[in-house]
This record gives sequence, C-alpha cells and structure tokens, in this order.
Amino acid sequence: MNSLKRHKYCPMHLQTYIDLYELLQHDRTTPQERRAFGLAHETMRDNPSAQLHAWTQVYRQQLKRPLLSEQVDMFLYHTTLILVVTALVLGLFSGIGLLSYSGKEPVNLIYFLAMVVFVPLVTMGLSLIAMLRANRAKNLLVHLSPAYWMERFVALFSKAHAQKLSSVQINPLLLNWMVIKRSQLLALTFSLGLLIALLGVVATRDVAFAWSTTLDLSDTQFYTFVHTLAFPWRSWLPSAVPSLELVSQSHYFRLGGKVSETMVAHAALLGTWWQFLAMATLFYAVLLRTVLLSLATAGYRRALRKALLTLDGAKLLLKDMNEPLITTQAEEAEPAFEQGSEAYARVISTLETSYDAVQGWAISHAILTTICDAFGITSAPCREIGGNNALEQDREIAERSHGEVLLFVKAWEPPTMDFVDYLRMLADTVERIVVVPIGTVENGFTASGKEVDVWLRKIAQIDEERVWVKV
Repeated sequence: MNSLKRHKYCPMHLQTYIDLYELLQHDRTTPQERRAFGLAHETMRDNPSAQLHAWTQVYRQQLKRPLLSEQVDMFLYHTTLILVVTALVLGLFSGIGLLSYSGKEPVNLIYFLAMVVFVPLVTMGLSLIAMLRANRAKNLLVHLSPAYWMERFVALFSKAHAQKLSSVQINPLLLNWMVIKRSQLLALTFSLGLLIALLGVVATRDVAFAWSTTLDLSDTQFYTFVHTLAFPWRSWLPSAVPSLELVSQSHYFRLGGKVSETMVAHAALLGTWWQFLAMATLFYAVLLRTVLLSLATAGYRRALRKALLTLDGAKLLLKDMNEPLITTQAEEAEPAFEQGSEAYARVISTLETSYDAVQGWAISHAILTTICDAFGITSAPCREIGGNNALEQDREIAERSHGEVLLFVKAWEPPTMDFVDYLRMLADTVERIVVVPIGTVENGFTASGKEVDVWLRKIAQIDEERVWVKV
C-alpha cells in the first residue's frame, strides 16, 4: 500500500512524459500483463495519469540507456541554468544602472519604481492572459515571451540535444505551459537581481533619492500615489512608507542644473527612500511573481497529466488496465466435455464468486489475480504452487490451506506426478478442491474440450472425493 501511495502522489516531470512516449512506441506487454498491473494498482483506478506514471516507473527499465528522457532533461536543465544566470546578471546591472549616483544629482526613483512595480504588473497581467489561452497551439503571448526565443538561441550551441528534444512529439498545451513557467522563473530571477542591486548600492554608497517628472504632479498627489502603493505593508511597517514631508523635500526640479540648498540640507532624509523601494521590489516584483510562478507550476503539472492521456496508445493501455479480459462465463458445460464428464462425475459448470484460497500450478501471483478478475472471483488470497517452488514450500502451503480451494492449472500442459502428489496433500487438509483447467489469454482462458478431457481422465484415476473439476 505504501508503494501505491508513493506512486499516486509522486510529482510527475517531463521525464515521465518522454519515457511513456518511448514505451508506447515499442510496447510489447500483453493485455494480461497490463490487467495484472491494473489490479495491483487498484487504488489508482480513478486517477489515470497516476496509473500511467506508475506503469512508466515500472517498465522504464526496458528502455535503452542512456534514456532519452535523461538526455532531454539534462539539456533543459543546462538551458534553464544559463537563462537564469543571464537574467540574474541583467537584473543586477539594470539595478546598478538605474541607481547610478554621481554625487552631484540625486537618483530619480521614478525609473527604478517603474521597473519594479509597473513593468512586473504589466507582464504579470499578460502572463495571466497567456495562462487562460494556454490551450491554444498558436498562442501569441507565449511566442512573444523572451523565454521562448532565448531557449532557441541557446539550443543553437547544442544542436544534438535540440534534435533529440524535437524528436519527441510534445503536446502543444504542455509546450505552452513550459514556456509560461520558465518565463515566470526568469522574471523572478531578474527581479531578485534588482533587489540585490538596490541593497548592495544602499549598503556601499550614500545615495540620495528624489523624484522628478514632467507630469503635472503636486507633492500631495505623489504622496497619495506612493501611499497607495505601500498599502500591503504600511500597517505593519510604517518606516517603509514615505511621509508627506519626505515627498516634499525630495521633489527635484532639473531646471537650474544643480541641487537646491533645501535638498542638500535634508540629504540624510532623502536616503530613507530605499526602504520604500526595497519593499515595493519585494512585494510587487518578487512576492507577486512568486505567486504567479506557483500558478504556472500548477498549470504545468495539470497540463502534464492531461498530455500523458493524449499520447498514442495511452487510452488503450488504460483500457487494458481497468477492464477485465473476459466478462462472461458459460452457464452450462460445453458438449465437447461430455466424454470427460462421464469419466469423472464430480464436475461443476460455474464457479462461485468467493473461495477461501486461490492457487495456481506454476502460475505467478500477478497472472492469478488477472485470472480471478476475468472469472469474477473476489476476496481470495492467491498463491503460486509448483513451478519453481520447493517441495517444502508446497507442503507448507497445503498444510495451511483450509475450506474450499480453487486450483487453476494450465490446460495445455498434461498433469505431472508432482501435481498429483500436491493434490493429494491438499485434499488431506481442505474440505473441497475445485480444479479449473484454463486456456491461454488469447483464447480468453477457455480450454479446449480435448485438453479438459485429459485432465478429467487423470483426476478420475486419482479418485479423491474432495476434488471437483470445472468443465
């Protein structure tokens, strides 16, 4: 059960998608194996993407090494790393440039404020629109994203990996969400670069901030504006909210070419703007972008789960996992069995839905569960006997058995002396044994009349009163 929970709640990645894509291209599993897997992971029945993920984790060992998914993942990792470092460096140098202070004129905080408030709000608004339209293959906002083109630029330096990525037919919906998520990551990294630049400049230099604009804004109007921007933190961090006095003293007019004596006299006060700028950057450029990145990550994971279901062969795989191989049984004995029926009187034509135990002679546990499902048998522990089991193991199973036991045998294999010995051991400890000769999965587990007749004649020779045969 723990392994099922681990599969069910394990976060999926692009590697799962690519591995499943490859497995479905060269899948050699039989419907019987798929059904056995579905029965072993019954708790995932209502979660198709989790079923596909678990199936991929089990069968991915069949893929050739090195895995294509690992190569693509490594390429995307290095590409993302390069882009993130680039975005961080651009953010640092942009912040340093915006906060450049010559010592003669104050730094106009309007430029920095625009970069950490207005630009993020506009780009986040466009990103939200892109998310709402992400299900469209031709999404203009996605294709205009710098992350979309920067990745292709980086791919020019690794054509081999880029070709491997292009060899996988990735769902357009998933591609859109990949770009959206990466765009938010790069924007967040750029904003962190701006914040680091601000803190670094303030810590290493004595910067005087002022505001200056050609717009006809009075001190009171600008104070109302910055006071509104500070709404998220003004109630618990008043020191990071500019006062009307600070706004008035830092109003800078370029006419005259030099700083007024009043501003020089209040130089220490002008430096306190950094707290407001830092909080504006932290909230609007970093915190809100982090929320958007979380939304993009959730959208990406949802798109990945949907994309798994669109792969060629995925629906058939799920159908084989979740639907019984056969759903009906014959209610009466077939005419071909009449000869064997006369040779052995203890025969039945239908099976019960529940037994105290189910055993299979040289039949694995996984296959037994599939057979039980096909015959509509529930609530019965399944055990493999014979085959590779040692005699002591079979004897222990026989001694622990009780009540009514259903015993499946391969109809196309004639009874052996080992089987006869086990049948006699089992008959000494249980109340009733029902032997069921079964055919191959291709024949729906239906045995031919000749095959059943061979088993009937052999069991008739044993002549155990507790042994019955399903015909």
